[in-house]
Amino acid sequence: MKAVAVYCGANAGAAPVYAEQARQLGQALVKNDLALVYGGGNVGLMGVIADEVLRLGGEVTGVIPTTLVEREVGHTGLTRQFIVKDMHERKAMMAAHADAFIAMPGGMGTLEELFEMLTWSQLGIHSKPIGLLNVAGYYNSLLNFLEHGEREGFIKPAHRALLKVDTDPQRLLAQFRN
Repeated sequence: MKAVAVYCGANAGAAPVYAEQARQLGQALVKNDLALVYGGGNVGLMGVIADEVLRLGGEVTGVIPTTLVEREVGHTGLTRQFIVKDMHERKAMMAAHADAFIAMPGGMGTLEELFEMLTWSQLGIHSKPIGLLNVAGYYNSLLNFLEHGEREGFIKPAHRALLKVDTDPQRLLAQFRN
């Protein structure tokens, strides 16, 4: 494993713990000699994690659609920045450059990216690890929903098990290595 795609908010969230965990995930990536692949912005949690990885001398690849360069304010200090035509190309390029995926707190776009990678894994399109960094219980309701879907017969246990979950970035990365 050489690079991890991180999906996270273009906003910092209501509590300082979200940005702190983004910094901790950035530190864990660098400590494990893993490059960051992310959405290419310099705002919100995206900017926090990119800045932390860069501050520590790590490698950061950003992938941002032309329509979001201004809205998300494309980061100008990255190791590598790709400006692509749309979200479809963004997600495909991020997936191609990453060996694993982690979702941090974020909004609908973060969820959409996470579930697309889970679906691709379920369908056998990739076999890369997928994780959820459940900061301050942010994803507790989502995890309850997935368990409900499994109990109701809509999500197979093997597919539910594709999603690794932890509250600590280092432990989540360790799950990927196991």
